[in-house]
Amino acid sequence: MNATIGSVQGRYHVSARQQVCFRATGPRMERLDRNAGLGVASGMASGVASGVAKASVASKAAKTLAAKTLAASTPHAVTEAMASCKAAGRTAFIPFLVAGDPSLSATVSAIKALDSVGADVIELGVPYSDPLADGPTIQAAATRALQQGVVLDQVIDVVRQVAPSISAPIVMFTYFNPIMARGLDTFCEQISSAGASGLLVPDIPLEETDEIRKVATSHGLDLVLLATPTTPAVRMAKIADATQGFVYLVSVTGVTGMRGTNETRVEGLIETLRENTDKSIAVGFGVSGPEQARQIKAWGADGVIV
Repeated sequence: MNATIGSVQGRYHVSARQQVCFRATGPRMERLDRNAGLGVASGMASGVASGVAKASVASKAAKTLAAKTLAASTPHAVTEAMASCKAAGRTAFIPFLVAGDPSLSATVSAIKALDSVGADVIELGVPYSDPLADGPTIQAAATRALQQGVVLDQVIDVVRQVAPSISAPIVMFTYFNPIMARGLDTFCEQISSAGASGLLVPDIPLEETDEIRKVATSHGLDLVLLATPTTPAVRMAKIADATQGFVYLVSVTGVTGMRGTNETRVEGLIETLRENTDKSIAVGFGVSGPEQARQIKAWGADGVIV
């Protein structure tokens, strides 16, 4: 499975103890406490945002209502967002959070906060009981959400609540079992109608993505695929050809979890992908600070996932 999924490390997680949110204030992010009524975010994500030079362009004024409406309604909005970043010569900021932790209302507030500070794409995880690629932090977040009774319909409702008022397209991260239980076409139709723009399913190997891509595409969704450090070059080229939105390059071998430094081989992996595709490349797993983000940017990545 490593050659297909690898590890899902370094994802942005908001714990119950990280009850803060972001506000863009010139080049810096300020923390707002829980009493402000906004649920979540983290200093780590704030640092990464500045690390990819996003804070200076993250004001709400720059995000017009027209742009928000367009993002919510445009098919393949993830591809469009990544292309826009590339054309502007900047690295996309792509935060991840688990829906329902610490609460659904906090998730709504967190998504809006991340959008307001300049997130280009937001990855929203559906809590799942048996993750294959997530490390202890995200597993614990998903467990807390499930213990509160969070179900797929509620996550879809979160998307429905926030999509009309944000400009960043939402990519839903879920394992395949919930999709299979609901039915592929029904699932894609429901998340698309709610306002999601993309889908990432880590436990589906490349050879089995044709059908899901076909159905997702019919509903205007981008299907994002993962490549890992253990993916052979030939297979990596096939993944790059098949993915939509961007290539998700996993930076480590293993499960999710913060790392203090980047693995140096990531630079070579980016170069390998560049030889095979002109699609955007976003690096995730193990990104826990601004220095790592700056290094990933210097290596030529088009996006950083935290």
